Amino acid sequence: MGYLLEEVTGKTYQQLLQDYIFDPLKMVNTGYDNHQTILKKRASGYEKVGLSYVNANYLDMSIPYAAGALYSTVEDLFLWNVALAENKLVSKQTKELIFKPHISTGKRNYGYGWSVGYEQIEGKKDSINVIEHGGAIDGFHTFITRIPENGQFIVLLNNTGKTYLPEMNKAIRQILYNAEYENPRQSLTTLLAETLAKGGIKKAEEFYSAHKNDENTLLSEGEMNALGYALIAEKKNDEAICIFKLAADAFPQSANVFDSLGEGYFYNKAYELSLKNYQKAVRLGGTGGSAKRMIEKIEAILQK
Repeated sequence: MGYLLEEVTGKTYQQLLQDYIFDPLKMVNTGYDNHQTILKKRASGYEKVGLSYVNANYLDMSIPYAAGALYSTVEDLFLWNVALAENKLVSKQTKELIFKPHISTGKRNYGYGWSVGYEQIEGKKDSINVIEHGGAIDGFHTFITRIPENGQFIVLLNNTGKTYLPEMNKAIRQILYNAEYENPRQSLTTLLAETLAKGGIKKAEEFYSAHKNDENTLLSEGEMNALGYALIAEKKNDEAICIFKLAADAFPQSANVFDSLGEGYFYNKAYELSLKNYQKAVRLGGTGGSAKRMIEKIEAILQK
């Protein structure tokens, strides 16, 4: 879409946004992110690894381009939402087309760039029209919800990587309607990391078994994988294998978790176990050829 806009108008995507949205709406703290530009109070992105945070990997914003690459603030996004509601950005007819359901994904419908649909609020007779979408990039996670019937607008901007913002968003919607709400679930990976650090592998395994089906916790494959590799970086291979094994139990159809478990065993020179898990990763769909290359490497080692 960004490319098409540039071809049609002869302007850069960055200039189009500035000319037609940011400047007219006085969104002075919003723009197309260029790493060379010095921005006052620019937020840095972080990722949580185990019990600590690390700087997110650098990503030049010319890569996400029109799929992201913007910086903003809650206040500026509020200005944007007001202009959208008052038909100052696009006409009412165009807006109806944007937020009309065109594609169904089962749980939700999609308009043009937005998840749209009606949701029931506990204690409220009529369902409400909810327009929302999330976003994620290295070190950042966002979620926006618009409720046209009363102009409510929820913006969540986070700079600690992937966080459970949709759950927070849903709880906020319940609060706005004075309805019962559930607190966002805790990360089981974080709790596992704490248990592992304090009590060791056996305690971590016991904790996982006791809480893996706990409705108050949320288990993320990506978080488990990141924790395992953080432990490898700390030369704690046995602990890393423990985490990868638990991830394999939680996500038995994921080629990636068995690839990671194979790598954990490889670092421990448990080559037969490593080979077994890499082979399973391949049976589950592989990991872009890396598992096959490791299988060849291990078979060569075992033949010596």
